Amino acid sequence: MQPTATYDSAFLKACRREPVPHTPVWFMRQAGRSLPEYLKVREGIPMLESCTRPELVTEITLQPVRRHQVDAAIYYSDIVVPLKAIGLGLDIKPGVGPVVDDPIRTRADLARLRDLTPEDVPYVTEAIGLLTKELGATPLIGFAGAPFTLASYLVEGGPSRTFENAKAMMYGDPELWAELLDRLADITAAFLKVQIEAGASAVQLFDSWVGALAPADYRRSVMPASAKVFEAVSGYGVPRIHFGVGSGELLKLMGEAGADVVGVDWRVPLDEAQRRVGPGKALQGNLDPTVLFTDKDTVETKAREVLDAAAGLEGHVFNLGHGVMPNTDPDALTRLVDYVHTATAR
Repeated sequence: MQPTATYDSAFLKACRREPVPHTPVWFMRQAGRSLPEYLKVREGIPMLESCTRPELVTEITLQPVRRHQVDAAIYYSDIVVPLKAIGLGLDIKPGVGPVVDDPIRTRADLARLRDLTPEDVPYVTEAIGLLTKELGATPLIGFAGAPFTLASYLVEGGPSRTFENAKAMMYGDPELWAELLDRLADITAAFLKVQIEAGASAVQLFDSWVGALAPADYRRSVMPASAKVFEAVSGYGVPRIHFGVGSGELLKLMGEAGADVVGVDWRVPLDEAQRRVGPGKALQGNLDPTVLFTDKDTVETKAREVLDAAAGLEGHVFNLGHGVMPNTDPDALTRLVDYVHTATAR
């Protein structure tokens, strides 16, 4: 059941492909490095530690809602939090990203991937409880990293441009690869369940690196694990969003994996994305984040192009085509939210 306060929000209505009073807006990475208030409260606190402090998570999650008047909050965390919570040795190194102490390369390594329980992440339950009280009628989006993207970090040991080790496992030892992704699907589903049961109104599965795959490889070697995650949370009745970068060739398959809303990056216009995804799905996106470094008129012109391309969609949630970039002017985001709300008021 949806929390009553958020059920009729523009964001959840758009996700359900229902009429909306205006096109809802939120931004991936809206809580974070682009906000001076975020930098102030995070000062001296390592990233992963900040994710385990409920009061701090609450404050950071609320900051962009207060400043920008976005239509949804997204829970402040990181995709590797559940992996850290089950005891894997990893850290987020500034300027680098997640770095894994001992990459997973063999069947024996899989033993380190134990099940995640709510007791592993009590700070998530506490933070979401605090957040839903503060947010009232504004929905909270929970999120997790998709099995492929998590596997890429675990096998490579950190960020990669080529994914040579991960793809070598996928092609060369498909049984080991399938078992790895299946375990990650269980961990991811458990992490999303904790968030939903604590009060999240929707969830987004980030498959940041999935654009590195050909459609046939995605269908065979990745889609079953993502579908397992979506199926595991299907009974809660909350909208499920699926997003990947560089995933234009995969949009139909990503929808078929079980998403209610398919996120689209800036490379594919939304009307074309709809043709690829097919009926029965809302779309989210997809202004190029770099547009925000231009002047106000240019931002509005480019935003209008996105809205025009979305005119025929069954449901549309306005977002960027990727996350807010660190040097983005926060005022540009605030103006963009106001522009979309005003331009689409019904």
